Amino acid sequence: MEISKTIIERIPCGDYQVNTYLVACAATRQGVIIDPAGEEDRLAAIVRKAGVEIKYILNTHGHADHVVANKGLGRLFSAPVGMHEADDDFFADKQVRMKTTAELGLDPPDPADIRFTDGEKIQVGDLSIEVLHTPGHTPGSCCYLVEGNLFTGDTLFVGAVGRTDLTGGSLGKLLSSIKNKIMPLPPETVVWPGHDYGDSPTSTVGREIEENPCITDFLL
Repeated sequence: MEISKTIIERIPCGDYQVNTYLVACAATRQGVIIDPAGEEDRLAAIVRKAGVEIKYILNTHGHADHVVANKGLGRLFSAPVGMHEADDDFFADKQVRMKTTAELGLDPPDPADIRFTDGEKIQVGDLSIEVLHTPGHTPGSCCYLVEGNLFTGDTLFVGAVGRTDLTGGSLGKLLSSIKNKIMPLPPETVVWPGHDYGDSPTSTVGREIEENPCITDFLL
């Protein structure tokens, strides 16, 4: 799917059907993979068919289902893996690693090659990718804002928000993140969530403000 100068392909992957995204600059064919959830050969074939040069592997957060193919695809494309510094620290803790492995049945991520901070911008071809730190689902959850498209991971779904009962979760912080980082965005901003749990694979910030019960009931 091509939106303006941005190529976006949504690829549900793995046992948890995580939405992995290929996001690329249409002009330069440079791009990123967001949340590589497994099925490395399939993802690699899609990237090659699109003719995209992968510059980064980006994680919205460190939960194991979103990082399964970090290492394999990073090695294949010689691309560094990046996540927010708070999750890189959080998932490095031995006790946290044990707890999250028990919760999700998968190994947590290895240390990131690049650690992001809130507001940092990553240049990929003609695209500027802004990191929005949105803690709550995990301490270092973040969204990536790309040319009017917001990749929300497990922070915001269509009609719902991410769970906060897993290790490191906080409902208060999640709601604060949505209020302060997502709701101020232009209403036409397209929301690309980490899972397809709603009545459509995508939404907009404006629609979620009007219809998402977690926003209407808790924040408005």
